[in-house]
Amino acid sequence: MPTEPTAFSGFGLGLRREHYADFVEGGVAVDFVEIISENYMVDGGRPLATLDKVRAHYPVAMHGVSLSIGRAEGLDDGYLRRLRDLADRIEPLWVSDHLCWTGTNAHTTHDLLPMPYTREALDLVCRNIDRAQDALGRTMLFENPSSYLAFPEDEMREWEFIAEMARRTGCSLLLDVNNVYVSAHNHGFEAEDFLAGLPADRVRQMHLAGHTPGEILIDTHDRPVCDGVWDLYARAVERFGHAATMIERDDDVPPLTDLLAELDVARGFASAVERRAA
Repeated sequence: MPTEPTAFSGFGLGLRREHYADFVEGGVAVDFVEIISENYMVDGGRPLATLDKVRAHYPVAMHGVSLSIGRAEGLDDGYLRRLRDLADRIEPLWVSDHLCWTGTNAHTTHDLLPMPYTREALDLVCRNIDRAQDALGRTMLFENPSSYLAFPEDEMREWEFIAEMARRTGCSLLLDVNNVYVSAHNHGFEAEDFLAGLPADRVRQMHLAGHTPGEILIDTHDRPVCDGVWDLYARAVERFGHAATMIERDDDVPPLTDLLAELDVARGFASAVERRAA
């Protein structure tokens, strides 16, 4: 039986190369750091040695981009072994990935490709989640991706698919607030309907990030969180409580002080919601 993640709340940042030295020294005002799992699924070398030093100071959440939980051919045994080895080494808060597929046995795209929200796809994803959680011995978190197209074969809304996936597998959820905002704009649904449709007791972590504006919003992680995403985050905190929250920045990475200031804004929104609820 996979073990559930330990209850944890706090505010964190992604561990990026530009800020390695700061986190190795310790003293950065965060409650946890999140790593891209694939960057450390190696036998040794500088990245893994750096991660060991960071782990000595901070709890670590593992976040992957290549599990490909929606892959029709099933999951890669070698990938699962390397992911398990890393998890056993650093004892993370939890292991997460995305509700998507990234390729086939013949080709890997390194893109987070959208799933059709059909009963057949739901059965496939649930089988793959069961296998992944058994292989890791841990309950995983799965993140809602941003998307730019929908399939005519869809039989349910995205949040209905995710809620049923969580119910059937026992997995937990990583709510990416920016992705909800982006997909709601691109597909014309109400972001509040998405939040209301998720099982509140399964949301363990929330992501915040920036996107590129335009007729179609693009999830780029290359700029600060916009006002609309902050407003949606406040409503998410009202519904899901004080789940662990992280600022994602993967391109045009600013100085650490800028990200810490943005994280303080998240703390402020969460505190304001808690005061209103008290």
